[in-house]
Amino acid sequence: MSVKRAMLITPAHPERSTEAVATASEVARAAGVQLISTPDEHEKHLDAAAHIEKVADGERPDVCLVLGGDGSILYALRHFAHTDVPVFGINFGTIGFLAAIEREQLADGLERAFSGDFEVMDMPALTVDLQLDHAVALNDVSFLRQPHGRVAELSYTIGEEEVGSVRCDGLVAATPAGSTGYNLANSGPILAWGVKGYVVSFIAPHTLAARALVVAPDDALIVRNAAGREPVEISLDGAAAGELAPGAELEMRFRESVSKLAQLPGANFYHRIREKFGKLA
Repeated sequence: MSVKRAMLITPAHPERSTEAVATASEVARAAGVQLISTPDEHEKHLDAAAHIEKVADGERPDVCLVLGGDGSILYALRHFAHTDVPVFGINFGTIGFLAAIEREQLADGLERAFSGDFEVMDMPALTVDLQLDHAVALNDVSFLRQPHGRVAELSYTIGEEEVGSVRCDGLVAATPAGSTGYNLANSGPILAWGVKGYVVSFIAPHTLAARALVVAPDDALIVRNAAGREPVEISLDGAAAGELAPGAELEMRFRESVSKLAQLPGANFYHRIREKFGKLA
């Protein structure tokens, strides 16, 4: 693909990537690519951003370059949901499961991003019934009891059937990409990229019978907070998205091809699993 304008996104605490921002600016100029950023992003790297153009938040570049970890990549995927803008991540975080390349290959990664030398993978998401600008989750939707609050009492319904109801610390609905995150910590199954569907798991359930469930892609999930309990916090990909009040419910659905993730040609999900987490057994 032809790349003429690339938008830069870095973490909320961007100290580790400031030097890389300067390098990205130099490589972009040499490649004839205009590197752009929002005013907030520009403020993070004033000394290194002399040649980075400030643009409005709604700008749609040819590619979004993320110098950060999975959280920053997820933010970019949500920001550019329902557009054709691919997100190319260079890992400056801890795991970097979604990144196309590691920080040690920064120069090669920048050249690939600015030359369009990458493949684009369609990423599914969970859409939620919330009044937000980007009411989608590329990784997971989490329901968490409030700190120092009582144990939550959550239930979920699929196809008008209540499937699970238990006292717990919370509940997570995860896409295949997100199945290696919070869901994995809940002993839920890993879903390979390309699987159509999502997984629901309870967080610290107060029962020996709770099990994670893989849900078919066309089935809506409704999560309910029991009446008489306390509000539970809702987060989308780890970002606060509101509360679910006692007696209230929230519906979510699986949607295909919501965002675009850039990957190097020949990237393999199973190799990535072994590289990032080690052998499964």
